[in-house]
Parts: sequence; C-alpha cells; structure tokens
Amino acid sequence: MITGGNYIGDEISKQGTHTYQTFNPKLNLPTPWTFHEATAQEVKAACDLAAEAFVTYGKCTGSEKAKFLRQIALEIEALGDTLISTYMQESGLPEGRANGERGRTLGQLNAFADLLEEGSWVEATIDTAKPDRQPIPKVDLRKMLMPIGPIAVFGSSNFPLAFSTAGGDAASALAAGCPVIVKSHPMHSGTGELVASAITTAIEKTGMPKGVFSNLNSSGIAVGEQLVMNDKIKGVGFTGSIKGGTAIYKLANGREEPIPVFAEMGSVNPVIVLPSALEEQGEDWAKKYAGSILLGAGQFCTNPGLILAIKSTALDGFISTLGAEISKAEPICMLHPKIHENFENGKDEMSRQDTVDVVAAYEESAPPNFAKQKVLTVNGSDFLRNTKLHQEVFGPFSIVVRCEDTEELEAIIKKLDGQLTGTVLGSTVELNTYNSVIDSLQNRVGRIIFNGVPTGVEVCPSMQHGGPFPATTDSRFTSVGTSSIKRWVRPVAYQSWPQNMLPKELQNTNPLNVVRIVNGLHTSNKI
Repeated sequence: MITGGNYIGDEISKQGTHTYQTFNPKLNLPTPWTFHEATAQEVKAACDLAAEAFVTYGKCTGSEKAKFLRQIALEIEALGDTLISTYMQESGLPEGRANGERGRTLGQLNAFADLLEEGSWVEATIDTAKPDRQPIPKVDLRKMLMPIGPIAVFGSSNFPLAFSTAGGDAASALAAGCPVIVKSHPMHSGTGELVASAITTAIEKTGMPKGVFSNLNSSGIAVGEQLVMNDKIKGVGFTGSIKGGTAIYKLANGREEPIPVFAEMGSVNPVIVLPSALEEQGEDWAKKYAGSILLGAGQFCTNPGLILAIKSTALDGFISTLGAEISKAEPICMLHPKIHENFENGKDEMSRQDTVDVVAAYEESAPPNFAKQKVLTVNGSDFLRNTKLHQEVFGPFSIVVRCEDTEELEAIIKKLDGQLTGTVLGSTVELNTYNSVIDSLQNRVGRIIFNGVPTGVEVCPSMQHGGPFPATTDSRFTSVGTSSIKRWVRPVAYQSWPQNMLPKELQNTNPLNVVRIVNGLHTSNKI
C-alpha cells in the first residue's frame, strides 16, 4: 500500500505540508498518489537513527548481512504485480522492462549475499610479528576493510528499481555494513515506497536495527542537500546528471568533514568503426546500432551517442542504412515530461550548430512525451572545434563524425571527456594497426568493448561501470557488480592487538574460513 509518507526506520512519517504527485508519461496525467516531502526534522531523525544503527549493524557478520539481503529480495518479489503496475504507471516503461529490472535488482541482492558468505572481499592481510628481527623487531600487523558509516543514496530517474531504493548503491552499502538513507526519486516515489516497505519488513524478520534503512520523499533539492550536509552521513551514492552530481560533489567536499561522493553522470560512449567493419559488415552494424540508439528511448547511460569513422564510400553506406533504420522506427515514451523536454531542447541545440547535417529524424506526429529520434553527422575538423557537439543528449540521439584520417580520429578521442564505455568495431588484425587510437580510447573510458554495443551492463565481479570525470567522480570504482562494495569501506590496520579483540577475519584460528594473505601467501589456513 502506498501511503505517501517517509520511512524513518520502521515508522511512516508525514510531518511536512509540502506534497507532490508522480506522473504517468504514457497517459500524460498525474498518478493517483500524493507524497509528503520530508522536512528538515525528518531528515535529521533518519540520520540520527542511521548513526545509532551503525554501532550494531557495522559489526554484523557476513552471514547475518547475507540473510538480510536475501530477505529483502524475497520481500520485493512478494510485492508481485502491485510493484510492476506502479513501476509502469510512474515510468511509462513496458511490463517486460519492469520484470527484467526487478530480476536484476533481486540478482544484485543475492550476488552481494553470496559475496558476504564467501568472505574474502574484506581483503584480510596479516603480517605476523618477528620479535627477534635485527636491528629492529617486527610488530604484528593485521588489516582489513571496514564500513565507513551511514550512506545517502540518490535514486535514479531511468532505473526505478535497479539503481534506486534497493538498487546497486543501496545493496552494496548494506552489504558493506553501512546503514542507508535513500532520497527517493520524485518521478517514481510510489515504486520507491513499495520497495521501502519490503526492506522494512526484511529488517523486522531478520532482527536488524530499525535505523539501518530509511526512505525520504523529495520533489526538489532541499532534502538532498540536508542529507549530504548532515554530519552523520559518511558517503554518497548518486546516479544522474553532470549538473546534479557535481553539485553534490562540491557540497560534500565543502563540509567541515569532507566525505566521498560516488556519482555516475554523463557519457556519450564513443564508438570507433574501423574500415573492415564498414566494408564487411557495415549494413549489419548500422542496424544493430540503430537498435542500440533507440533502445528504451535512449534513456541509458551507455547509449551510443557518438560514432567515429574515417571517410569512405563504405561509411556513406553505413550512414545511409543507419538513417533508414532510425527513420522508420516508431517513437517510444520517455520517463517524464521534464526528461522529454530536456531531450527536445538538447536535440534542437545540437541541430542548430553550424556544419552539422541531419542523417535521419522522425518527422511524423507523436503522442506527448514520446521521443522523436534523430541522428546527425559532422566532419571531424568541425567536431574538434565545437565542444558543444561533445556533450550528451539523453535520449534517442547520436552523432556520426566523418574523420579525414587516423590522426584526426585519434585527436578527437583525446579531446573527449571521460566516458563510461568506448567501443571498437573491426577485425583482430586492425587492433594492431590502430593500436595508438585504441590506447587513446582506453585512457578515456572505464569499459572498452570489441565488436558489440555498449547498451547492456552485466552485473558480475568483472564489470567496471565507471570512468574518468565527468562519467564518474572517481574512476577507480564501479557502481555495478560486486566490486561496487569497495566504495563504502576503508582499510583499518590493527597493530599488536590481543587475539580475542580482533575481528574474526583477522584471528589466528580464522573461524570464518576466509582466504587471507598471511605473510605474503594467499591461504585459508589457521596460523
């Protein structure tokens, strides 16, 4: 049941008088639910409760946290059709996408549970004492990763489940041992409240401290600012725009005690199409990339917004096929009128730039909030001069850049901002021929793809979903996959501590049977 209230631990609170509604973009009408925006007092109460919960939750064993995460997954699944229906009403996304995203959300939770039960993720490292070492005795040192404290998570607009209330940021922080306060995204507050109710039920069933999770409603920026500035918050997870992410980053670094902000922001995900790909499979790749550009109305952070290739008749054929595929596709509903408006404005701004030509555009009428896709083309020299063309347009939009030669192609790549992904289409032989170009691309991205499309992010330990700024605020970390847990921990070393006072992962008897590095060797043996 959607109450429109804020979850402060296990209590539903409606102290504020400021209310708002979510919106059904497909019907172009507000949804029937009214939500109460959290007050400053409610934000403080959630933060205080999270700090109190951290005292207990931060010391929970891996198996205890794993049980909690698995129960959250069960409770989300038990929401059934109510969750799927609410998701669809608030996003305009189809049932298949809703079911797929729910499955990914459940999979993430269970993957972190598996990680916790295995245990070696804490990177326990032990160097035993050598009191007779000359000329100075060696002390006993033991180190492992420890949770940093309560985390503020900002729900994303384009993934109402997988990057929101119980999504990757929240799940990884809970797995690390950090309480979580979610600032629910105003576009899908109903979906967020349903998931929050599932988490609250899981807390009760597994005996976790009630302040380990809270969910706050917000239609503006005030609640987010109050969260980031509260001294009980020790880290922030954000998925959204460059403007929003950089604002939060600056705010967090301006605190008396600065805190880390892990923000995933903009990316145009450049695609390099080498000559063999154009000559041998140009038509096939054009069709695949039309599908990738249009997928989900282009509302993916990995949407291919930039395609780079050297001028040739084969490139002309690729562009012609791409345009034909783009033109004939029916527009798709976007997530919200505001997102649709931003898409139209961004698309129009790009189209007004000098020297660009239209490859394809959907010219027929479309229902409100449906994205009318567009692809432009420009010469490489003009692209280099005009940095406005380097920016992301969130939606079904892309630019094909015609480069004069390899040198211009490499110069363009070096001028690009940091990106989540970069893709190379071609043959294995060409990888050596264009190794300098590929090296330049690797330096600008977090994930480099060969002969594929960037849309689609596998949730697994080897995934890197992050890149140089402004793709993310810290390219050393990922927001997808089990390695994302590393964002919410810090190393702590214990020197000469008594055995019974050490964390179990560092004790000689290794009661949790985790793999550790002991005097330079990986082992699960006792000492």
